[in-house]
Amino acid sequence: MVVESIPKAAGFVYGILAFAALIWLWRSGRFTRRRAVPFLAASAFFGFRVFAPVFPYQLQALVLNDAAALASPLPMALAGLLAFIVFTLVFGRIVCGQVCPVGAVQELMHFVPVAKRGNPESRVPTAVRAGVFVVFLAAGLGLSVNLLALVGLADFFNLTVASVPFFVFLGIVLLSAVVYRPFCRYVCPYGALLAPAASKALYRLRRTDACIGCGKCERACPTGAATPTAGLGECYLCGRCTEACPVDGALTYTRAGREE
Repeated sequence: MVVESIPKAAGFVYGILAFAALIWLWRSGRFTRRRAVPFLAASAFFGFRVFAPVFPYQLQALVLNDAAALASPLPMALAGLLAFIVFTLVFGRIVCGQVCPVGAVQELMHFVPVAKRGNPESRVPTAVRAGVFVVFLAAGLGLSVNLLALVGLADFFNLTVASVPFFVFLGIVLLSAVVYRPFCRYVCPYGALLAPAASKALYRLRRTDACIGCGKCERACPTGAATPTAGLGECYLCGRCTEACPVDGALTYTRAGREE
């Protein structure tokens, strides 16, 4: 439940610090899925306690010109959202991977040991999300409809259990135990903006000459982003591929021209 005594700014400060720390872990080669868990837990905590930094909802509030929901001037909110798009263009989708509470609760739920479903290499999620993005803009700009409120994003993190939308998003979270990040991959309007930036990211996971072509990283990737022909727009930097890789240095987070 949101606690009024904790300013939303605290969540965004956490988001920036967590983003910087995760960049350091990836660039230094110290990132592991185990080390990601504290970030996921902290991000979920800030989502439930101060409803920040919930990036898709901040984008929704900006589209609706709702300064009260943003708890900051509109130009500042716009600058912040644009800044993270630029950061994604440089460092990839770290904000989606472990910083945004929406992604964090789904990632944590996916740890539940049940059979997983879905075709990682399918282009359907990207196509569906693009369509949802168009509807999102039309609903917000043309009809002033808060689409993400209907999905239950705010009600879920505010623990408004008496509302129908709360159970809609709860269902999405429960589904993420089986299907990897259904909200991020099929719905998230901010993700629709970050994915193209991530596909051109300066720093990304790259294969080196040490790769033996065993395919373990491809089988471990829940979005199909590890295949050599795939764009990396759907890479959430979850660390499954590097964890599965049997050869040290075969898969590294680096910039173009720096593969070892």
